[in-house]
Order: sequence, then structure tokens, then C-alpha cells
Amino acid sequence: MKLTKQTTMGEMLEYDMGIAYILMQCGMHCVGCPSSIGESLEEACAVHGLDADEVMDVIRDYLENNPKE
Repeated sequence: MKLTKQTTMGEMLEYDMGIAYILMQCGMHCVGCPSSIGESLEEACAVHGLDADEVMDVIRDYLENNPKE
């Protein structure tokens, strides 16, 4: 699965729960909120005043250093 800024928060967490830690470190403390699950990363970043490209870079770095088996 290729993750992008348009990937929903729910899809990201389903793909790798470790992403939750990344999102919380970036300031998204509502990762488990039911309304956030259907939002894209881009939408969630906009709500929190974050740069979606920067957050996506952190997620990609995490995934590259923690490959799924």
C-alpha cells in the first residue's frame, strides 16, 4: 500500500499502528477520535495547523526504517 497525504487516518493506522506515535509526536493527539479516522492526512493536518508534506516525510522516514515483514 502506498501512503499519501490523501490516505485516510484510519487506513494509515490499519497499515501500521506505529504511525499513531508519529502523529501524536507531530501534535495530533486525537488519533483515535472517530471523526479523525475518515479524514485524510492532509485534512487532519489542516485542522491542526500542520504542514502535511512535513508530516508525510516523517511517516515515510519511519516506514523506511521500520519495514513491514
